[in-house]
Amino acid sequence: MIPEKLLIKLAQRHANGSMRELRTTQGLIDFSSNDYLGFSKKLQPQASTQHGATGSRLLTGQTEICQHLEDKIAAFHKVESALLFNSGYDANLGLISSVARRGDLILYDEYSHASIRDAIKLSDAKSLKFRHNDLGHLSILLDKFSEEENQQVYVITESVFSMDGDMPDLIELLKLIKKKSNVHLILDEAHAFGTIGNRGEGLAQSLHLETDIFARIVTYGKAMGCHGAAVLGGFDLNQFLVNFARSFIYTTAMPQHALHCISSAYDLLQQEENIITDLQLLVQKFNRLVIQSGLKLRFRESVTPIQTCIIEGNDKVKKASLQLQNLGYDIRPILSPTVPEGEERLRICLHSFNTAVECEEMLNQLALIIKKL
Repeated sequence: MIPEKLLIKLAQRHANGSMRELRTTQGLIDFSSNDYLGFSKKLQPQASTQHGATGSRLLTGQTEICQHLEDKIAAFHKVESALLFNSGYDANLGLISSVARRGDLILYDEYSHASIRDAIKLSDAKSLKFRHNDLGHLSILLDKFSEEENQQVYVITESVFSMDGDMPDLIELLKLIKKKSNVHLILDEAHAFGTIGNRGEGLAQSLHLETDIFARIVTYGKAMGCHGAAVLGGFDLNQFLVNFARSFIYTTAMPQHALHCISSAYDLLQQEENIITDLQLLVQKFNRLVIQSGLKLRFRESVTPIQTCIIEGNDKVKKASLQLQNLGYDIRPILSPTVPEGEERLRICLHSFNTAVECEEMLNQLALIIKKL
């Protein structure tokens, strides 16, 4: 039996309808996964001489395959170096908790991912959040709190936010950051890599701003259809992380088959020249269909594959999700407290393999469901 106070927490989740459960769905049209390009179904596993990495990178886990892959990643993303981590969560944890030192300051977007928030807790730096995508508020915080002696300031945000599908004004953000020599940008490109830019290179490169950013995080469990992540930056940052990022140092390295998978995904990204354009055109079509179906006021504006339909209340949004699943559409509810109360939503992810007809039929069914709720 677990302690009573833990049982009370579970009871509270049951009472407010926010209990999380592990569920599988089969045979439904995918409007839920982060497999934006369908690569998880296209990548062919490659045989390797060994299954496990046998140790951490600093012990027996370093291989030529790993080094060649990091060089390949760095070349694609136009940076001096790339360092692989076992997941995006590990990458954020290792990067942020190690570079932000005692006496430093972290300013982070209030909608930042849980991995960023947990990393901030592990660092010795002070932290303040700024209002979502509000550069005016960020500017006020920078002017007020970034002048302490020997202080470094790290501004952290995301290219595409996972719950709303919106993006920051990266050009103006960097103009603001460049005003002070001690301010550095950390940009999480998890949902932008593979979806934004002519080659799916992400927001920073699509705007030719990659050289102005202290560190970027790209992940491979979303559009790339595999697993793992990389921190992109300068050579000195790479060396620092190898020496001080605990989630890199104290964990077993990625197995060879995972490295082969990432390498193949980069090849596929460059070979399938039209796949990014097709996905972006589908997003445009979807936005027109939202208006056509009379749901514009329910949807948050987004030019990315992440589309959000607000249905207030955990019970209502779960009911709408279940009805859509019964109709053959895999669409999941996002409940409070994952999002603020009153902003519960259906999170609809578009993919290169979805069709305009599927989108139109799903939205028409959704409109009928919402009328009856």
